[in-house]
Amino acid sequence: MQLPVIDDYRQLFLQDTPLMDVRAPIEFAQGAFPHSDNLPLINDAERHAIGIRYAEDGQDNAIALGHELVKGELREQRIQDWIEFMRQHPQGALYCFRGGMRSKISQQWIYETTGIAYPRVAGGYKALRRFLINELETSATTLDAVVIGGRTGVGKTLLLQQIEHRIDLEGIYHHRGSSFGYRATPQPSQIDIENALAIALLKHRSNNVNKLVWEDEAPNIGSRSIPASVTQLMRSAPLVLIEAGIEERVAAVFDEYIDTALAEFQRVHGDALGFATWAQQLRGALDRIQRRLGDQRYHVLRDVMDDAIQQHQLHNFRERHKDWIRTLLLEYYDPMYDYQLEKKTERIAFQGERDAVLQYLRQQHAIR
Repeated sequence: MQLPVIDDYRQLFLQDTPLMDVRAPIEFAQGAFPHSDNLPLINDAERHAIGIRYAEDGQDNAIALGHELVKGELREQRIQDWIEFMRQHPQGALYCFRGGMRSKISQQWIYETTGIAYPRVAGGYKALRRFLINELETSATTLDAVVIGGRTGVGKTLLLQQIEHRIDLEGIYHHRGSSFGYRATPQPSQIDIENALAIALLKHRSNNVNKLVWEDEAPNIGSRSIPASVTQLMRSAPLVLIEAGIEERVAAVFDEYIDTALAEFQRVHGDALGFATWAQQLRGALDRIQRRLGDQRYHVLRDVMDDAIQQHQLHNFRERHKDWIRTLLLEYYDPMYDYQLEKKTERIAFQGERDAVLQYLRQQHAIR
């Protein structure tokens, strides 16, 4: 029986099709797709051994070793894992690296055990990845953009959340976009981020959305980079600036980096370890900008931060954090913003408070 093969990559991603990735875990960790689960045919050690056999003795002997390594109870357990995935995702599909031996074997074993002809993806991971790379470039060169900027703490992310036609880079990159922006869990791999971004853009295009709102970002967010074509799109787009007073900005940064961030760390690590890890992250962020702050200012801020963390931990008094946040905004982030804005003045199309910016985007750019 000829088992089914899917080659409509666009619909796989537009429909968020659940994908069973039968590659080895090391391959999955390097790059995969949203809505994919790693249920390998062979694990990392088995893949390594088979690779050596292939190099020394050829394909037939490598295949024979694979069947020798994955047999009996181990083979049955892996098939049962696939069956459970299929039970949860009957409309899914499976893939390996190139859509070849591993996905064909997995598909055949599933059929022999269950009688279900579960589809595999033609060309596998490599073809899906190439499709998304091409779509990312197409999106970056065909879509229009409006970029929202403003000083740290003016509420750019809050504005984005009110807009349907947006790309939330900080959400995709799992990072808040500054030295203090690391989250309680690691960033996705660069490939995972590019895949997610390409799919988000593809979905907007499929809905006939031609203009999107982006938040002004540096070429890197955390330890991951923005693709050059996307950076070029953003740098050539009109710039809309949000304005807010210093106390409003202090409150916004406090909410995001103190209350919200601490709650996230404690949710992931538990109360005690979460607090310690969060506090370590704050100190590490300040350490990373020490050279740009200058030693004297750094040590003053570090003393205030240490005192704020101690009062927070011992007495649940959190207001002291606002002292170092205010100083950091006024003496570090604002001068840096002013310097960078000088290079963008020709692009400024509008500036005002958040509500006024939202009204401008809807009226002048038909942004929903």
